Amino acid sequence: MTSLQTDYMAESAAPIDTLEYYFRSHDWQFERDGDDEIVATVKGSWSDYELRGLWRADDQVLQFIAMTGISAAATPAGQERSSLYELLGMVNEQLWVGHFELWSSDGAVLFRHALLLDGGDDSGLSLPQAHAMVDAAIEECERYYPAIQFVLWGGKSPRDALAAALTETEGEA
Repeated sequence: MTSLQTDYMAESAAPIDTLEYYFRSHDWQFERDGDDEIVATVKGSWSDYELRGLWRADDQVLQFIAMTGISAAATPAGQERSSLYELLGMVNEQLWVGHFELWSSDGAVLFRHALLLDGGDDSGLSLPQAHAMVDAAIEECERYYPAIQFVLWGGKSPRDALAAALTETEGEA
């Protein structure tokens, strides 16, 4: 058991409570809106990510969103948008958990996924589940952020942008 788990003894708690504990344990700034929503800010390599947990008790679903800070709203709605949709489709084919999307209302590019926590009246989110969910969101944002930027601002084709972003380097510069 990790020290994080030792400090947090609840097997599984209310989802937003668990996320609050997780965010607090990492010293991340967060705001909570009742029992149904929490928002944290995390500094990544490419951007500050806004992590948002939304609990829908009626459906027992926790939706988790990572806002990348990338907006396609400032780009022309033509070729760049079309290329971005193509890139996101290619990226999503590779993901096992969650997906990237472009919100039509404001052009925000985000990573989203949901957990069905249907365990009866005591449904909750365990700390290992929270850790896996948050880590997956941040890792995918970090991995694909450059590809999205290459398409929107670098004029690369989706295939070239994806290849360039996923190139593995050895050592450090």
